Amino acid sequence: MTVLSENVTTGRSRPDFETFFVRYGLFLLVLAAFLLFAWLRPTFISAGNINDMLRSASIAAIMFLGLTWIIAAGEIDVSFMSVAALANMIVAGLVAAGYGWPLACLGGLLAGVVFGLINGGLVAGFKLPALVITIATGGLAGSIAAAIGLGTSISLSSTGFVGSVLHANIGIVPLITVVVAVVYGLSYVIQEHLTFGHYLYAMEQNRAAVVEAGVPVNRILFLLYILSGTVSAIAGILLTADLSSGQPYIGSSYFIDGLTAVLLGGMALKYGKPNVIGTLAAVLLLAALLSGAALLGWTDSQRQIVRGLLLLFGVAVVVWARRKNRAHI
Repeated sequence: MTVLSENVTTGRSRPDFETFFVRYGLFLLVLAAFLLFAWLRPTFISAGNINDMLRSASIAAIMFLGLTWIIAAGEIDVSFMSVAALANMIVAGLVAAGYGWPLACLGGLLAGVVFGLINGGLVAGFKLPALVITIATGGLAGSIAAAIGLGTSISLSSTGFVGSVLHANIGIVPLITVVVAVVYGLSYVIQEHLTFGHYLYAMEQNRAAVVEAGVPVNRILFLLYILSGTVSAIAGILLTADLSSGQPYIGSSYFIDGLTAVLLGGMALKYGKPNVIGTLAAVLLLAALLSGAALLGWTDSQRQIVRGLLLLFGVAVVVWARRKNRAHI
């Protein structure tokens, strides 16, 4: 009887431990990264460095929010970074031409909405393959961004009200980080507690069944692509103020980071399912790696290798988990 009890206890404790590791392993990895870099380079946890990390992570988190839900629904958007670059160049071009920051921001935001409408209309409305469509629209957005500055950057002497908001702090925490935390908190509620969130994961697992159940799948996809275009444009606007310039090719640096954050974030909470909390944790991990690597003197190629390995791992985890889940359906 004693042996039986011990076996039962062991059998219960092992799944509990595995479940805990699966759900919270990414958060432990983020904590480990911060502790390791703080130990190797104490300046890593200085107030100025923490502030810079949180600001850059906040901009990235805004850009990747729409992408997270699109991938969670079983689709893809590889135009997000080019839309951000286009919004960045539109704002810089208009400000440099003397139109002022409010009108320039409106122009950048409008570009994001337009590309979201195009992506959503072609993918959800005409049922064209999302990868092909977003590669095409991303190329178009990137080409327009380069054309605005004739292939070069546009420097700005003032960052306007956007710069004031972006560099406002609450203690050592940027105000934008607090805003992003609230947005992601609301997104988590939508994702976990509203019907809309449940539809996202159901669409990825068995879209035909969701359609038969009367769920407006195409309308949801349409809205998701508009969301992705909009938040990408907002991130591009913030980058204009953060860099005090328009950079036509800035989107390329966010491509791998965006996919890595979303897919690696699929390790957290919902194994194999991209979710907003996982994306936020992965963004913090990438920000820590970028800052820590810079302080340690890593070359750009070394940082790219680490990013590539993380992306490969994230893809492997998500694909494996999705195949396992479908095998049980």
